[in-house]
Amino acid sequence: MKIGVLALQGAFEEHIKKLHELGVEAYEIRQLRDLNERPDGLIIPGGESTVMSKLLDDLGMRSKVLEYTTDGVPVFGTCAGLILMSKETGDPRCTGLGLIDCTAKRNAYGRQLGSFDTVEEFGNFGKIPMLFIRAPYISRAGDGVDVLATVNKKIVAARQGNFLVTAFHPELTDDLSVHKYFIDMIKA
Repeated sequence: MKIGVLALQGAFEEHIKKLHELGVEAYEIRQLRDLNERPDGLIIPGGESTVMSKLLDDLGMRSKVLEYTTDGVPVFGTCAGLILMSKETGDPRCTGLGLIDCTAKRNAYGRQLGSFDTVEEFGNFGKIPMLFIRAPYISRAGDGVDVLATVNKKIVAARQGNFLVTAFHPELTDDLSVHKYFIDMIKA
């Protein structure tokens, strides 16, 4: 198994470290040529969603990423990745990939000072640590979207088919549950 991590900005190195801890080969996707080899899975990390959206277009990567998703490649997005994977991004400067039928609320908890951590239920894994940094949440989840976690009645993790999103940063905690979940999605 080989997972590509979009390395335009954000915590891509931390995702790669988590995958290596789990014995999974991972590599950085920085340019269109890095997408020549079809990955078994793709991670879109946190960062600045408007910048990442622009870079996907400027580097000609958007259509190739969408081609892979049409071919069944599972995708996992954290924070800005959640926004980019959403059908509605809540910001006209950020064109989503439309992979999950949901609406993202950007910077939903305020500025950097509104960042926080908590421990809440995630799917069938029980309680896991969740770190939120200028995080979004899902304000609307369409039919077929499975809610995997909520915090204060706000949706912070969801799945639709081969697509997984979290508003929090599992790559910045010691817990491997969310990455294990994604690897199991790829294997299934």
